Amino acid sequence: MDTKPPLPPFTAETAAQKVRMAEDAWNSRDPNRVVQVYTEDSRWRNRAEFPLGRQQIKEFLQRKWAKELDYRLIKELWAFAENRIAVRFAYEWHDDAGNWFRSYGNENWEFNEFGLMQRRFASINDLPIKDSERLFHWPLGRRPDEHAGLTELGL
Repeated sequence: MDTKPPLPPFTAETAAQKVRMAEDAWNSRDPNRVVQVYTEDSRWRNRAEFPLGRQQIKEFLQRKWAKELDYRLIKELWAFAENRIAVRFAYEWHDDAGNWFRSYGNENWEFNEFGLMQRRFASINDLPIKDSERLFHWPLGRRPDEHAGLTELGL
């Protein structure tokens, strides 16, 4: 079986590393890349959708990024214990009509012994924002290391 270090049990350092790796993968907006960190039978709850397994997760992500354009995400470690990590996040995106949103949320993750995520529960709220209220301006892709995180941005 593939392993995706860092592996549980997590420390503050390895949990933060796992969170940044997830942020980087999601900012790629590449469903093929993102699904590789989930178990074959991973169980999700994302708003009102409940994808099961890599194929359904991949299809979910394809729909998501077809709708959420110019997606930029910041994740922040909230808590961790053993094989679980809690994350808070915000991301900015616009729809095909040019309306901007900032989506806020929390995720709870559970990993198997190989470092693959076996369960993900996400609660998300979308806030319409004006273009002038946007805070995430880096080029599409990985957030630069020097870019402020959620706490520094007051989010």
